[in-house]
Amino acid sequence: MRLDKFLKVSRLIKRRTVANEACDAGRVMVNGNPAKASAKVKVGDIIEIAFGTKTVKVRVLDIQDTTKKEQAKELFEYL
Repeated sequence: MRLDKFLKVSRLIKRRTVANEACDAGRVMVNGNPAKASAKVKVGDIIEIAFGTKTVKVRVLDIQDTTKKEQAKELFEYL
């Protein structure tokens, strides 16, 4: 699955366009490397997102095309 779509489906970032912009600005890292929005995400990857002064680090647990709000938390775990 594309990185920008995963960020939206997992609700780490609300909109896919915002996820695209974050990737283009270099604020998203996958496994320690800067990632483009089109980067493929798989189970076990570690995603790091810089939100201003705060950094969020998560591990991908599952990949789904769509989820309900309550189930979105099950796609990743905070590190």
